[in-house]
Amino acid sequence: MTTATLERPTRAAASGGWDAFTGTGALLRLAIRRDRIFASVWVVLFVVLAASSASASQSVFTTVESRVSAAAGVNGTPATLALYGRVFDPTSLGAVSMFKVGAMGAALVALLAIFLVTRHTRAEEESGRLELIGATVVGRYAALTAALLMATGTVLVLSLLTALTLAGTGLPASGAFAFGLHWAGAGIAFAAVAGVAAQVTESARAANGIGAAVLAAAYLLRAAGDATGVDTSTWLSWLSPIGWAQQVRPFAGDRWWVLTYLLVFAVLVTLAAYALVARRDHGAGLLAARPGRATAATRLSTPLALAVRLHRGAFIGWLVGVALGGLVLGSIASQVGDFLDTPQARDMIMKLGGERGLTDAFLSTEMGFLGVIVSAYGISAALRLRSEEAAGRAEPILATRVGRVRWAASHMTVALVGTALLLVVVGVFAGFAHGAATDDYGQIGRLVGAALAQLPAVWVLTGITVAAFGLVPGWIMAGWGALVVFLVLGTLGSVLRLPQWVMDLSPFTHSPKLPGGELSAAPLIILTAVAVALLAIGLSAFRRRDIG
Repeated sequence: MTTATLERPTRAAASGGWDAFTGTGALLRLAIRRDRIFASVWVVLFVVLAASSASASQSVFTTVESRVSAAAGVNGTPATLALYGRVFDPTSLGAVSMFKVGAMGAALVALLAIFLVTRHTRAEEESGRLELIGATVVGRYAALTAALLMATGTVLVLSLLTALTLAGTGLPASGAFAFGLHWAGAGIAFAAVAGVAAQVTESARAANGIGAAVLAAAYLLRAAGDATGVDTSTWLSWLSPIGWAQQVRPFAGDRWWVLTYLLVFAVLVTLAAYALVARRDHGAGLLAARPGRATAATRLSTPLALAVRLHRGAFIGWLVGVALGGLVLGSIASQVGDFLDTPQARDMIMKLGGERGLTDAFLSTEMGFLGVIVSAYGISAALRLRSEEAAGRAEPILATRVGRVRWAASHMTVALVGTALLLVVVGVFAGFAHGAATDDYGQIGRLVGAALAQLPAVWVLTGITVAAFGLVPGWIMAGWGALVVFLVLGTLGSVLRLPQWVMDLSPFTHSPKLPGGELSAAPLIILTAVAVALLAIGLSAFRRRDIG
């Protein structure tokens, strides 16, 4: 009788029409309960970020002349334009105050949305929990719908609180709400992208990687468009959802109609995600994993070889991404002099990094930014330790003669060597592009060295993740939290007039400003020692705790 009672609604839920959305409300409530702390922390972080930028800048740019001068420096500096975007109204206090957290903040909100959607779709399928839930009265579209609603609701709450906070600091209410909604628009657009990515692959890590790669490409298009443009926008920027969000122009005209681009994009991509859900089997992806051999090859007989095999797909994706980034960086560097036609612009870029030449200053700034990006790979690679343990795949390996330290060290080695190789690729491709434009291929060696100067700071982030894995596995996301904190310190530390000791908490503060600056071995040695200590703490703690 019980079977007959459950069978009928389950079949109805699996059919088409509205029945396919059955159970969405229950899954949404479950998602809210699971992520109530995680989402709340991120919302508060973004609100504080926006409010801090607004409050600090208002005390600095007290006159129209000071704002115009600062905007001229920003708009005449390709490095700043590539990182943050353009100040569209030099006389507007809000436009000058918020330019650093406009496009950059929109990208971070989009990243949050990607993680939320993947967490409640592909990650649930991969762990097997969604299959248990799907055995009850839950429709085929329920999980995707709940995940999209969770991500959309989070970014809308974030948007509303940010707008109210900015208005509370004294900025115009219209511009404040335009600013909040341009963040929300980017988040909703990339939540849809994550919905598609979750259907393509069978791995949550791969789905996050696809979503992040699309986001990186969008940010790169926006950066290239702004850095090489001679007007307020270029066609490259209009190819990017991040560029669309930027073109809302909060506090500089508040072009609300641009939000329709983001909404139409989100609707179309979401419809594609639903179409893909209907055409694949539960637990499977459109790109099916190839079955392995009956017996492992000899080259997979060691933990390190297995770790390399497991990380191979993600690493190749990162490799292609940083290579393209290096090419764009090197191409833009050869044109820096064409844009620096004001004293304010020259002064701005010299302060951003480097000491000898404007081109070197631009390159050193961009190398620092790419170092932050590469550190994200180190964190994600180290996180594989926890995912392997949580999925139960670590125990069979540890039941053999392979010890805990040897197993953990294999993944750790991939993270450390992988970040080094990515930085080398950044330097090689940036040097090649810059050398081809200037007919000086000696730039390859200089830029490889400049990229590798970021490596000790990158390793510190990897070390934080490994230490969290060993000490408190539940805090494994500490690596991402540290990355966001260091990014905020580097972006807003000087604006907020933070004490130098607070700024020094970021390892990237101590990285040499190369090319063009002086190379000092002491900071690199100290950062490397800190990274080694964190890694050792993580491995030692992992030896002594329970597997779970």
